[in-house]
Amino acid sequence: MPLIETAVLAANRAFYDAFAERNVSAMLKLWAREYVVACIHPGWAPLHGSEAVLASWRAILGSPEAPRIRFTDPTAVLLGDAAVVTCVEHIRDAELAATNVFALEQGEWRLVHHHAGPMASSGESRRPIASSLN
Repeated sequence: MPLIETAVLAANRAFYDAFAERNVSAMLKLWAREYVVACIHPGWAPLHGSEAVLASWRAILGSPEAPRIRFTDPTAVLLGDAAVVTCVEHIRDAELAATNVFALEQGEWRLVHHHAGPMASSGESRRPIASSLN
């Protein structure tokens, strides 16, 4: 695995470690400072800007009902000084498809976007929507 891909996947793991450990300070350090950031939590409206995104993570991780999470199947796609990681989040009995976008900022891969949403269960069809419309 190329060194850059390894670094991006390590940043992705750090995101999920902070989430799983409910470590607010670690989570806040992972987000970009030089770029506009965005986040879409399952069932939430899109959040834009550091203030809104970081406040959402403070609220989620500071809650006694913060969900336990683990992730599997991370795959990184490198786009120069940006990278997209897709993976599967496991929260309670649900599987969520997640996309995490990172940008290289002062030598570190930092989050600029996180989006997680429901996906078909293993017993349901996982065909792309477009193919089901034909």
